[in-house]
Amino acid sequence: MRKNVPYLIIAPGTILLLFFMILPLVNIIWPTIFTETGASLSAYTSFLTDDFNLKIFLRTIRVSVIVTLISAVLGIPTAYFIAGVGKKWKSLLMAMTMFPLLTNSVIRSFAWINILGRTGVINNFLIRIGLIEQPIALLYTEFAIIIGSVYLFLPTMVMTLVGVMENIEKETLEAAETLGASPFKTFYKIVMPLCIPGVIVGSILVFTGTLTAYTTPQLLGGNQNMMMATFLYQKASTLGDWTSASVIALIMIITTLIVNKGLNMIAARLDRRGMNHA
Repeated sequence: MRKNVPYLIIAPGTILLLFFMILPLVNIIWPTIFTETGASLSAYTSFLTDDFNLKIFLRTIRVSVIVTLISAVLGIPTAYFIAGVGKKWKSLLMAMTMFPLLTNSVIRSFAWINILGRTGVINNFLIRIGLIEQPIALLYTEFAIIIGSVYLFLPTMVMTLVGVMENIEKETLEAAETLGASPFKTFYKIVMPLCIPGVIVGSILVFTGTLTAYTTPQLLGGNQNMMMATFLYQKASTLGDWTSASVIALIMIITTLIVNKGLNMIAARLDRRGMNHA
């Protein structure tokens, strides 16, 4: 009886996962592979060989990678600073970091529209100081999507890294300083290798979030800079082409799984290299 206890504990979660995730996915994917003429991957090959579709897919990957890299570059030093301050200031800084997550994504996007628009804050400022004579196109561009996505997902990266950096023992950093290591060298040689797992987890969350985001790309990028999520919505809701929408959904899922697997392999290789050096 005791041997069956673990299975009984996980049974409710397994049933919920099966009925509310696995079966709906199968129901969506099945018509894209099995048709009246038999099993075929023609829906996927036709999608990936179409120049317009491929352009949207590559744009989505490019934007997701750029947003992930920017979030890591900005998030690592920010998390290092927050992890090193006192408890009082840490609570305040963490609350400020989480504040964007507490605001509706539509409101955040409209705020960036007011900042990046032709009559927005940036264009008005550049015109007043004489750098430009006419407003420049910042809104409805890939740049706008990247800026909005970084603002949206940077807190996720920071919060993930703070939890990792808090576990780095202060004695290790003090020992490095005692041996003559500069703060930059201590950060590069000790902190960075130890926070690699957090960087990997944060990168997975940011990449996946950017890849699947709908509101920010739609409001800041427009139809001229369509992403996969907005393309899926257009196929399903506007055109009623649920087969193409299912193809897009599966491609997004596979892309996310491949990237996650690749990042985990990189993390494992870095861990082995660190153990060999040790």
